[in-house]
Order: sequence, then C-alpha cells, then structure tokens
Amino acid sequence: MKQALTATAFAALFALVARSSALAQQPTPPPLPGAVSLLMFKVPAKLGMTLKVTSPAFQDGADIPPKNSQYHANAFPGLAWSGAPAGVKTYAVVLQDTDVVYLGNPLVHWIAFDISGAAKGLPAGMTAPPAGARYGFDYLGAAHPYAGPKPPKGPKHHYHFQVFSLDAALPAGSGDSLDRLTAAMTGHVLASGEVVGVFGAP
Repeated sequence: MKQALTATAFAALFALVARSSALAQQPTPPPLPGAVSLLMFKVPAKLGMTLKVTSPAFQDGADIPPKNSQYHANAFPGLAWSGAPAGVKTYAVVLQDTDVVYLGNPLVHWIAFDISGAAKGLPAGMTAPPAGARYGFDYLGAAHPYAGPKPPKGPKHHYHFQVFSLDAALPAGSGDSLDRLTAAMTGHVLASGEVVGVFGAP
C-alpha cells in the first residue's frame, strides 16, 4: 500500500511539474498599456521565428538619443537585423509608441515596407526609402518619413521598432492605414523581432 501511495504521489508531482513547465514557456503579455496591440502580436510569424533586431544608436530597453527625436534633429537611428529564414521577399518596419493608444492601437510613428528581402538593415540618418521600398502612413500623415519620439512631459515612453520578414511584396495601398497593412501582412510574416527604446520629453 505504501509503495502504491508513493507511486501515486510521484505521478501527481510529475504532472504538476510538467504543467508548471508548460505554463512557464508561454509568452508573458507585455505590461505596457498598448503593447498587447502591437502589430507583431496582431500578425504573428507563421513559422514562429524571431529576428534579432538592433540599432547602432541605442541598446534594447535603453534611452533613444535626443538627436533621434522630433525635439532635435529627428534623425533616423538606424536598424540592423539577422536570423531571417529562407524565402524572404520583402521586409516591413513599423514604429509604435505603446504608451499612447489611438483608435485601439499603439500610436504609429513610422511605417516602411517593400524593403528588399536581401536587406540586412537600414542606415542611420536615412532620409528616403531604399530603392523599391515605400513609406506608409503615420500619425502625421500619409507616406510619411521617419517621425521620431515626441512624448509630452511626464514618464518616458516606449518605442517599438518592429521588423517583419515577409514571403511576398505587399499590394499598392497597403500602407494607407494600419488596418490595411495588417490585412496585407496576415499570413505572410515568416519571422519578426523588435528593438525597444525609451524617451522622455526634455
């Protein structure tokens, strides 16, 4: 009887550990108010792969330099990415501020899409889209270039530079709104990743 009880207890303990391990592997929802609505969560990578995204201007989670904000030069900070799977035709990059929710989504600061699948990043100081690429809408207007951080006075805001590898070019007009971009990208994202910077008003 004692041996049977021990076996039962062991089985229960094993089940509890397995369940805890499975729960631990589940992604933790981001704590910021708009983070759960980021485009990379709305349009997940169908292969479940992650791109490594970095910027020469700041480390992930660190302050974005003032020159990359609208309070100063509004210079594009530059991005680099790696780890894309085979079959990438184009890239899209979307910058959103998760501390401002507008029409149910984190505020869009910048969209660039139809970037060549051979690209490994975008240069710092870029003022025009790469050959063949296009800018989409942001909160300042249609087909708008990079619009860096410009938060109001108060706590620092979090800016998510999201990069998507796609298995297709996007149709004309995809960048006219976030809804159209979301629809066009759905089912075509092979991998995605982000680098996040923070910035507070001077």
